[in-house]
Amino acid sequence: MRQVLAAFVFFTRLPFWRLATIPPESFKRIIPYWPLTGWLTSGCSALVLYAASLFLPYGIALLFAMIARLLLTGCLHEDGLADFLDGFGGGHSREHILAIMKDSHSGTYGVTGLLFYFALFYALLSHLPLELASAAILAGDPFAKGLSAMIVNRLPYTRSEEEAKGKAVYAKMSAGDYAVCILFALLPLTGLPAPRYLLATLLPVISWYALISLMKKKIQGYTGDCCGALFLLCEMSFYVSVLLISRL
Repeated sequence: MRQVLAAFVFFTRLPFWRLATIPPESFKRIIPYWPLTGWLTSGCSALVLYAASLFLPYGIALLFAMIARLLLTGCLHEDGLADFLDGFGGGHSREHILAIMKDSHSGTYGVTGLLFYFALFYALLSHLPLELASAAILAGDPFAKGLSAMIVNRLPYTRSEEEAKGKAVYAKMSAGDYAVCILFALLPLTGLPAPRYLLATLLPVISWYALISLMKKKIQGYTGDCCGALFLLCEMSFYVSVLLISRL
């Protein structure tokens, strides 16, 4: 249970740390529960979207839902995406890419990438009906997190533990961890309104493979920033697929 609590402490900004003292070792084994934290973030986002839409235009309600998740996570994943884009966009060698990603300053690639990310996120969900958008959020967030968690067994961590932002390197998942992660990632998909929307999981898998291949080629591993970027881009590809399927 301490690993579960550690996952909510690390991946959200809610005061779960007040419930118990969590040993540092627990933070190394939080990755199987990453999709479980997605149940909370997606649930709050969908709830805000639905509640706000009762009083406000749908587009404004969607903005409130986006803000709600950013507040819950402290922009943890968006920070990773910005650093990832800066590093892979501006770096010319493994060492240069890692140095750029470690720099706390935002560069042109990161800022521009975040602008396009938020614009695309908003545009995709704003073109879905409220019920379908809510179901897509509830399913897409945990699924993309579960898919992204698989990186820890696919690639090595590229930095030392002392250089890690959280001062902890994720442990590789055991068979039991895999089962837990997959369960938490797939269960929300049952809430999609029709079986055909399950096809929306294919593009995230392709995106995951392409990004993993890029990381392996460029830096021979992954960092925490890579995890955040991987999640957001896989989630985005899920919403792209849901919108395409809804229009077929």
